[in-house]
Amino acid sequence: MSSPSSSFINTIVLFILCFFIITTIFMVPLTNAQPSPGFSPSNKFRTIGFFQGFRNLWGPQHQKLEQNQLTIWLDKSSGSGFKSNRAFRSGYFGAAVKLHPGYTAGVITSLYLSNNEVHPGNHDEVDIEFLGTTPGKPYTLQTNVYVRGSGDGSRIVGREVKFNLWFDPTANFHHYAILWSPREIIFLVDDIPIRRYKKKSDSTFPTRPMWVYGSVWDASSWATEGGKYKADYQYQPFYARYTNFKLSGCPENAPNSCGAVSASPNPAGGLSRQQNMAMKWAQNNHMVYDYCKDSRRDHSVTPECFMA
Repeated sequence: MSSPSSSFINTIVLFILCFFIITTIFMVPLTNAQPSPGFSPSNKFRTIGFFQGFRNLWGPQHQKLEQNQLTIWLDKSSGSGFKSNRAFRSGYFGAAVKLHPGYTAGVITSLYLSNNEVHPGNHDEVDIEFLGTTPGKPYTLQTNVYVRGSGDGSRIVGREVKFNLWFDPTANFHHYAILWSPREIIFLVDDIPIRRYKKKSDSTFPTRPMWVYGSVWDASSWATEGGKYKADYQYQPFYARYTNFKLSGCPENAPNSCGAVSASPNPAGGLSRQQNMAMKWAQNNHMVYDYCKDSRRDHSVTPECFMA
């Protein structure tokens, strides 16, 4: 028969063991749960109707608008794209997007800024691109920045940072946005900043006016595992759905008094402490590639990787 003291000790040991098990099962996953950024820029800027801010650019027969939800699709004959009605020199640009499920290898769905039509061979670009995939593997969200022709011809110098998302982007709409100011570019997913690209020199930052674009197209040569898997049109059509459009900023011809918008509670820009913590969470848990950390890259053409 156990003594009272030994029973008490056994009870304490059992309690500690149970506490450890419960902590392991329930508390550890919470550290990887999506944090709150504490501020929602997507609610700060008003939603506009598609035709208030955009127009078809190509593939009109592969575009359909219903109750301000735009559906565009790719099949063997064509993809489709749209473009903002005017250029901006800074601003917040976003949309809620729902991606096509299943086999989507080789297919790119995008939301991006560019001035390629005005500066062919010497253009700037800021990208959010969803790289299609094969069943059982996640979509890759690729962010990228090109500066003054670094995305043209033989001078392709991408600044890719890639993520695997913490949700299924085919199940529901999620909001994706680019905040572009004279000092920085911030990429956001459901208001969580995932990447902040600061202006460190004139040569590494886009400053000329850009339009806002969206598209779905065939990029079989590189999109999925470096081109290993191609678009397979037995699964066509490949849909992309957009809604909750946001275009807010300084148009190209706005007066100098037009101030850059902010994605944080601070009107001067930057990120709050809580936003920085959320960004660190996204990068620590979901970033799968950073060009600055790629030893195979020629970093003499991306000097911002070593600038303070």
